Amino acid sequence: MAETSSLQTADAHAAQIAASLAARSRFDAAGKLRLMVAGQQVGWLPRAHADILRGMGCILGPEDDAAAVELLPGRNDFAVRSAALAALAHRLADAGHVRGWRHELFAVTPALGAPAVAAVERAVARFLGLLTFASHMNGIVAGDVDGGPALWISRRSQSKSVDPGMWDNLVAGGMPHGSDPLETLVRECEEESGIPPALARGVQAHGVIEVLRDLPEGVQWEQVYVYDLLLPPGFTPRNQDGEVSEHRRVGLPALLAIMSSGAMTVDATLVTLDALRRRGWLGSGDRRA
Repeated sequence: MAETSSLQTADAHAAQIAASLAARSRFDAAGKLRLMVAGQQVGWLPRAHADILRGMGCILGPEDDAAAVELLPGRNDFAVRSAALAALAHRLADAGHVRGWRHELFAVTPALGAPAVAAVERAVARFLGLLTFASHMNGIVAGDVDGGPALWISRRSQSKSVDPGMWDNLVAGGMPHGSDPLETLVRECEEESGIPPALARGVQAHGVIEVLRDLPEGVQWEQVYVYDLLLPPGFTPRNQDGEVSEHRRVGLPALLAIMSSGAMTVDATLVTLDALRRRGWLGSGDRRA
């Protein structure tokens, strides 16, 4: 009887989580222009942002298709494009159109495996709706016996420019230009949670989740590389870089309550759900062999 009640509670939480995700994941394609470079789509540019760029006399050229624009027309070199985007990024920041300057470059590219056509300050990526990449990791407590599975999660610092104070996966980080998913994850493991590289390299890779949604600052178009790490029962994460305000070890009921309340970021919620479903922990409707 207790198990039935627990499954019903999990199913109810799953429905609330789905509703929260749907409310936070709307995307209006009609309000966007496909941002192109050399015939390849690198972003979803909000039409309002295209108007801002045109008003600044910047970087957009017409395409045959009225739903697309060319980024940096007439510039055919990585260094030249990157220099133009660096100047544009500073103009946008000075005009108050972007915030949270990161001093970190993201690739402008149609795919992770494709050569980057330019690199740009990370703060500008969502204004332009660029395709970006991230690595996220579920921190799972191995052999947990306290009434069921447990995960470590982290709370983002209030000083973060994106999703301040929200719950996140134990480790989550954007992928800078020139990095790769595992390299990014191993670095973030040490910085965010004090997980040494030797332990971090024992992660299990579980594919990619794509996020495409409208945001006040533009568009989040992100491919999230998903990892699980089984952590020793006695391990306690410790933040090293000031970007995490709290770590918390949570059992399944508390974790589902956090997610269903909308207190966890969209991408972290998707990554967590992926782990719960794969492991048969979410509820009767999502159990898998």
